Amino acid sequence: MAIMIKTPEQIAKLREAGRIVAETYEELRPHVQPGVTTAELDRIAEAFIRSKGALPMYKGYGAVRDRAGRLARPPFPATICVAINDVICHGIPSARQTLKEGDLVGIDIGARYRGWIGDSCVTFAVGTLDAASQKLLDVTRRCLEIGIEQARPGKHIGDIGAAIQTYAEGEGFSVVRDLGGHDVGRELWEEPFVPHYGVKGTGPLIKPGMVFTIEPMINAGAKETKTSREDGWTISTVDGKRSAKFENSLAITDDGVEILTTL
Repeated sequence: MAIMIKTPEQIAKLREAGRIVAETYEELRPHVQPGVTTAELDRIAEAFIRSKGALPMYKGYGAVRDRAGRLARPPFPATICVAINDVICHGIPSARQTLKEGDLVGIDIGARYRGWIGDSCVTFAVGTLDAASQKLLDVTRRCLEIGIEQARPGKHIGDIGAAIQTYAEGEGFSVVRDLGGHDVGRELWEEPFVPHYGVKGTGPLIKPGMVFTIEPMINAGAKETKTSREDGWTISTVDGKRSAKFENSLAITDDGVEILTTL
C-alpha cells in the first residue's frame, strides 16, 4: 500500500483530532491514583471524548474472523487500552483491575473527529515508583524524543528505529520488535510501518506531508512478547518484567516535524 501524503487541510483536521486526545490525558491525569479501577478511567475518557463531538477510535475496532466466518477475536470493547506493569499494550480496562502504589500504567487513546484520527499513548507512574521502574519510564520517554528528532525530511524511517534502539539498549533495556508506529489519517495502522529498531539509511524516505506515529515500547527484560489467549488482545512481556510506552502522532513539515497529539 502506498504511503499517503496529507495536504495542509488534512493535517489541520488531524491536528484537531490530536488535540482532543491530548486534552483527554489532562482529564484523566488527576484520576491515575491508587485505588482507581481501569474501568473508571475508561468511563472518564469516553465521556470526555464524546463531549468534544468525537468518537472513541478503539471501541468496536479489530474484530477478526476465521475462514469459516466465525469470530476468532472479538472487537475491542473499550475506549482506552491499558497496560499495567508487564503488559505492553492493548490491555482491556476492567472493574476488577485496580491501580496500586508503584504501578506503571500505559494508557493508549484514539479519537476520531470529523472523520480523522488522533492517536497517542502516555505511561503514568501510580504514586511513587521504585528506582528501576523510574529509569524505565524516563528512558522510554527519552526514546520517543530521540525518535522524533530523527523524523525530518530527507531522513529514512530506519533512522528513527536505529536511534531508539541504540539509546534503549545502551541503557540496558530491550525494544519490542513485533509492534511499531504507523500512518495516521482516516484509518489506523496503514503504511508506513515505523519500527523502533533497525539500521540507519534504510526504509522509506521521510517526506513533507507524511503523518505517522512513533511509539517505542521498551522492556526491562526480554524483547519478546506474548498475546493473551483469553481475550485475544492483551500483549505482555514473555518474562513478566515491566514495559513502558510513549506515543505521539506527528506530521512531517517542509523543515521539520509537528507533534499533533499535544497541547
